[in-house]
Amino acid sequence: MLTVRLNSARLAFDGVTEMGVVVLKTTDLTPAIGSEVAIGVDALVSGDHAGEIRELLVRRGVLVMRDLKLDDDQLRQFTGSIGTMRQGALHENKGMLKVVHIPGSFFWHVDGTYTAMPPFATVLAPRVIAPEGGNTEFANTYAAFDDLPADEQEYLSTLEVVHTMKAAHNYAVPEPTVEHFQTWQGHRGTRPLVWQHKSGRRSLVIGATASHIVGMHFADSHDLLQRLLMHTTQDKYVYRHQWKMGDVVIWDNTGTMHRVRPFDPESGRQLHRFAVEGNEPLEMAPRPAAA
Repeated sequence: MLTVRLNSARLAFDGVTEMGVVVLKTTDLTPAIGSEVAIGVDALVSGDHAGEIRELLVRRGVLVMRDLKLDDDQLRQFTGSIGTMRQGALHENKGMLKVVHIPGSFFWHVDGTYTAMPPFATVLAPRVIAPEGGNTEFANTYAAFDDLPADEQEYLSTLEVVHTMKAAHNYAVPEPTVEHFQTWQGHRGTRPLVWQHKSGRRSLVIGATASHIVGMHFADSHDLLQRLLMHTTQDKYVYRHQWKMGDVVIWDNTGTMHRVRPFDPESGRQLHRFAVEGNEPLEMAPRPAAA
């Protein structure tokens, strides 16, 4: 591991690996999820460390970089170095979403569960911070699955869940209008409860968008989804990020859930978001052939 030296407001690296490649200095924020990465603006946006950042991201779920103060063009360049930048989604301008007050975001969720190819990662940076509240929390869905008993892992891997925008807004919009229902209607998809990744790892796909388990009584379905949500959001699987101006946070959307904590909408809180297109479909583990 390298030491870093602050020089003229930029971080300079003092060491290299045996192969002659610069290694980023990182500090784990919790045992199960989240690492802070020491890196300068030029090194980040250049893409020279994109492979290392991507590998670390999948391993740690969330990466935090402090005191960078990236503008939107620099955020866009950094996002594009990680993968293909996602564009064309609702309310996005040239790939950027201005995150102000999204009711469904106050509840645990994975982005893009309505689609077969959810975004791989999301980059977020603050522009206005709420004086109170507004922290963002992340839960490691890889680690939560790994800690379940082996027989339950195999059982859960056979189940499918219907994800809907209506489910995501059941609590956020308690008295929806007809227009709300019309907007929500087109956002629906059936996905595996357990995501079988190309790497061989598996993660839970749950959260506010999870409406019900296919073929299960609705009461049993509700109880199982709630139990898994409570299991996954235990303190040991969660990193809570308190925003500071200059922060850049990137998270692995395929292996974490996230939510924002309540804040005063009049505070003007605003963050700018860019996303990286997914590169693996949300698939079930292959089932053994019938005898």
